[in-house]
Amino acid sequence: MKFSVYQISRQGGRERNEDRMGYAYTRESGLFVLADGMGGHPEGAMAAQLALQTFSAYFQKAANPTVREVPEFLSSALMAAHHQIIRYAAEKGMLDTPRTTLVAAVMERNHVHWVHCGDSRLYVVRHGEMLTRTRDHSYMEQQQHLGRTTDHINRNILFTCLGSPAKPVFDLSGPVHLLQGDRVLLCSDGLWGTVSDEEITSELSKRPLEQAVPELVEMALKRGGPRCDNVTVLAMEWETADEFQSTRVSTEDIDDGVFASTIQSGIPDPSVEDMDDAAIEKSIAEINAAIRRTAERNS
Repeated sequence: MKFSVYQISRQGGRERNEDRMGYAYTRESGLFVLADGMGGHPEGAMAAQLALQTFSAYFQKAANPTVREVPEFLSSALMAAHHQIIRYAAEKGMLDTPRTTLVAAVMERNHVHWVHCGDSRLYVVRHGEMLTRTRDHSYMEQQQHLGRTTDHINRNILFTCLGSPAKPVFDLSGPVHLLQGDRVLLCSDGLWGTVSDEEITSELSKRPLEQAVPELVEMALKRGGPRCDNVTVLAMEWETADEFQSTRVSTEDIDDGVFASTIQSGIPDPSVEDMDDAAIEKSIAEINAAIRRTAERNS
């Protein structure tokens, strides 16, 4: 499995950056995750970080070296992330819960599956055209899909997210068979809020990822002005075994049973040996312990 990857996150005009992103992979499977902690609720950054850490732990347990049932994995990991955020709020005795949107994709066996909740998006671009994108869980997108006017609707109003007291609504999509040069982009609403689908498609199609992604982010920041939202993008280009040219990650270079991730620390980590079920449970327990320690310090 070979792919090029580029990721960037900018704070914009907000007091803090509550977006989080990262990816993990084994020899034959890759996980890409992006979460946008929601303003208007406390500790959005923590909600986004917990979501990424939970997905990473579940992926490390499930990918041996592929994920047996990808849709089931994605839905289970999403619900586990939701419950981790709820547990965090309960540990702290919070009156309002931290919340986050999320989009995650698994790529293996030359296919991509994805799940999303809220308005963080995934785009698939092929041969200069947008093959597909996610549909936001927002009232604006819902009404647009029904052909109704949306002039009076705030695009930021969502009807679901992770961390809400209500059970999250989410959509599973795929599989899409990946071809040489296909590009998959995950982003927060800070990008698509000011940059159109057509512009995203055009930039991804005509430039290498390391040029296209920063250009899109700068475009969003400039248009967003002094109060621009956080802008976060994680993009991947798929490369087939016989035609790859610009590979940044070649999982053929790692052994079976090895797991690598940028999620836990936020920076690329060296390969970490695969953990058994007991070690995964210990990892999740450590997350819960960290939650309790944070709650004790802030109480």
